[in-house]
Amino acid sequence: RSSVPGLFVVVEGPEGSGKTTLSAALARRLRARGADPVVVRDPGGTPVADALRAELLDRDRPWTHELELLYYVTARADLVTHVIRPAVEAGRLVLSDRYELSTRAYQGAGRGVDLAFLEGVNAVATGGLRPDLTLIIDLPPDAGTARQIAAGKQRDRLDREPAEFHARVARRYLQEQGPGVHHLDGTQAPEALLDAAWEVLEPVLESLLPAGGA
Repeated sequence: RSSVPGLFVVVEGPEGSGKTTLSAALARRLRARGADPVVVRDPGGTPVADALRAELLDRDRPWTHELELLYYVTARADLVTHVIRPAVEAGRLVLSDRYELSTRAYQGAGRGVDLAFLEGVNAVATGGLRPDLTLIIDLPPDAGTARQIAAGKQRDRLDREPAEFHARVARRYLQEQGPGVHHLDGTQAPEALLDAAWEVLEPVLESLLPAGGA
């Protein structure tokens, strides 16, 4: 890392929890306070990863659980190599919509993929790069589904998985603990959720924000 350390922040949560909305709102507030975040989504963010994302969300493509996992981690490897790691090492703030915890929740808890295999390929994909801060939006699966339907979202392959799958994913998110992990109440209104996330993020921003920017 450079003499000014970068910061790697990840927003996680089940379907319909408001991750993408929160990520965009955090990015706007960061820019208003003088930061210049690198905003990415996983999978996605490079030509290779975007192509893999399109395949992953295709409802008509046949998948095995292991093949699905390998597509996700390949997309992640490309994103980490070409975008996330260089930005963090240059002292930038990186804000990612999903990262490796999504794989543990969806392919691990949701699909039941062997955890030793999952952790092995995840470690290769990330090269050991872990988030400094993980903001997990907790929301019951039925509430997430209702939000998607109310918003008129075209439901992709993952959205259409059975309720039991989404329940396993949500439980795995609730169980996550560790350094830098913070749980947020996803039933809050978007502005309240943004304020709760900012309360966690703001204290660790001082090295990256211009003097007086926070």
